[in-house]
Amino acid sequence: MHEYPPITQTPPPPAAPPTPVPRPGLWKRCLWGGLALWVLTAVVTYTTENTTLLPTLILLGSFLVPAVFVLWAYERHGRDLGVPVILGCFVTGGVLGVLGASVMEYYLLHPSLWMFLGVGLIEEAVKLAALMFVVRRHPQLRGVRAGIVLGGSVGFGFAAFESAGYAFNAAVTMDGIDLRALLETEILRGLLAPFGHGLWTAVAGGVLLAFRRPDGRFRFTWPVIGTYLGVAVLHALWDSMHGIALWLVLQLTTTSLDRSLFAQGYLPQPTDQQQHLFTLFSVGGLVLVTLAGLLWLRSLARHDRALTGIHTP
Repeated sequence: MHEYPPITQTPPPPAAPPTPVPRPGLWKRCLWGGLALWVLTAVVTYTTENTTLLPTLILLGSFLVPAVFVLWAYERHGRDLGVPVILGCFVTGGVLGVLGASVMEYYLLHPSLWMFLGVGLIEEAVKLAALMFVVRRHPQLRGVRAGIVLGGSVGFGFAAFESAGYAFNAAVTMDGIDLRALLETEILRGLLAPFGHGLWTAVAGGVLLAFRRPDGRFRFTWPVIGTYLGVAVLHALWDSMHGIALWLVLQLTTTSLDRSLFAQGYLPQPTDQQQHLFTLFSVGGLVLVTLAGLLWLRSLARHDRALTGIHTP
């Protein structure tokens, strides 16, 4: 009889290795580790006066807080969104936002009473445009939660690259390198980073993706437009708080006030007697703008949880 060869089974192809998932609490280790590296770099730079360390110092100080907040948002609220798209929002969205804002502000703005409102409108528009560009091929990325996480990632990327530019400008002076000004700029902007670009674009991105169609098309409804205008106003108030505080101080303490100076973009310096009142108004104004943004974001997140029935710890 003819014997047939034995039947052999082809083994299944090996499974793809699982995508590594950051362990919970990684953001804390990155924060303290990055802070230690930044302090060490600052000490070595100050001690050795080695200017080749300036890029390291600027990049660490500018990216530490924004990157940690994006990592926190990923761990707590965005694991299902994927690392590539969040990283794309942070890097690509941040760079495109900075470049777009720079070009538009150069050609469209000039010193005036409404200049900061123009800055807010332009920068919030380019950040939303950058968000739409990054997620354009991911129609499944919809909803308030996805918009908050991804919009915040774009905003924090914008803040990181912008802070690096401000730190560089503070360091380079006509008299050489001003390390103290660089450190002061990075510390201040690091402390304020969670309450600026990341917060505003998180609110605007949450509403934008909440109205996104299932096929991936973006809908510019009245809530989307109204939210964009609202965060642009918060942005403008934040940027102009120095001038607003100074104007209030002069209104309360000066009998003759030349309003044309403000219209031309000229801001006189407060006197020693006015300094305490000026600090109260400027810091208090920033706190009020921050609270408005945080309450807006919290209300948006609560409304989304109420509709979806999902509780976020």
